[in-house]
Amino acid sequence: MESLEAVVSRALAEFAATDDAAELERAKARYLGKQGELTARLKALGSLAPEARREAGARINEAKDRIEAALAARRAELASARLEARLAEEAIDVTLPGRGRGRGSIHPVIRTWRRIEEIFGSIGFDVADGPEIETDWHNFTALNQPENHPARSMYDTFYVDGHDAIGKPLLLRTHTSPMQVRYARMHRPPIKVIAPGRTYRVDSDATHSPMFHQVEGLWIDEDVSFADLKGVYTDFLRRFFETDDLRVRFRPSFFPFTEPSAEIDMMFSSGPLEGRWLEISGAGEVHPQVVRNFGLDPERYIGFAFGSGLERLTMLRYGIGDLRLFYDGDLRFLRQFV
Repeated sequence: MESLEAVVSRALAEFAATDDAAELERAKARYLGKQGELTARLKALGSLAPEARREAGARINEAKDRIEAALAARRAELASARLEARLAEEAIDVTLPGRGRGRGSIHPVIRTWRRIEEIFGSIGFDVADGPEIETDWHNFTALNQPENHPARSMYDTFYVDGHDAIGKPLLLRTHTSPMQVRYARMHRPPIKVIAPGRTYRVDSDATHSPMFHQVEGLWIDEDVSFADLKGVYTDFLRRFFETDDLRVRFRPSFFPFTEPSAEIDMMFSSGPLEGRWLEISGAGEVHPQVVRNFGLDPERYIGFAFGSGLERLTMLRYGIGDLRLFYDGDLRFLRQFV
């Protein structure tokens, strides 16, 4: 029978020559498994005399310990080799330049929004925010546009599921003017507030979008005149465009919620738009019926309101010719404002 030393030497040599973990486990089974060589020798100890059995068992266990130690060492070597190979395969060249994260920026329309809040806030106007899903009463009736009023045809909008307390359908607001009513019914005069926000109409072309932004302004007190409107809005335009080199005119118009009403036009005295009158806003003295809907006495309180499109102001400030650029998500366009 082959000596134990020869069996151990053969096992160690076989382990050392194996580079595959699965093959190493099969080699282990040949020596230490249920049918392995050392296991067979241990089973044969029962046929020996007690004294010989102790001596032979000790030698077999010593040989088993040596084989198990060699097996554990080879397992560690193979695992280390696998790790080294993986690290080499997935190595990162730390000398390469880093990949910087792109810098974001404020959208140009939101820049205008914030600038308007800053300008009007500096002269004592509050900023109000309200729901974009409105009731028929707040969006139309309270603003002197009762059902079947012809002015409603100018405000095609999107209706949504649901109804208000009197059964009228809910809708996406067509202007931020409903905030006049909501704010005035929650505050007592003097009332000075702007309400910037998103509005919706069924309209889409180079100068119109189904969703757009508007800012509503309202000043109500016991003695607020059209002259105050002209002074406040002219000062706003000069501060917004950072120039005194512009002219402002108020052109008679009609809005159901103001009386008298005016379109506000402006003209630059230099630059690419020099000499052209540009419509910039609608405005007027708040209609007495709307003042009543505020819960106020129109014989005592008077004031003005205006509504301006944020996109239009942004287009004029930055020289943008197509409103759709604001919503295309084209990074080449938006990076100009970083």
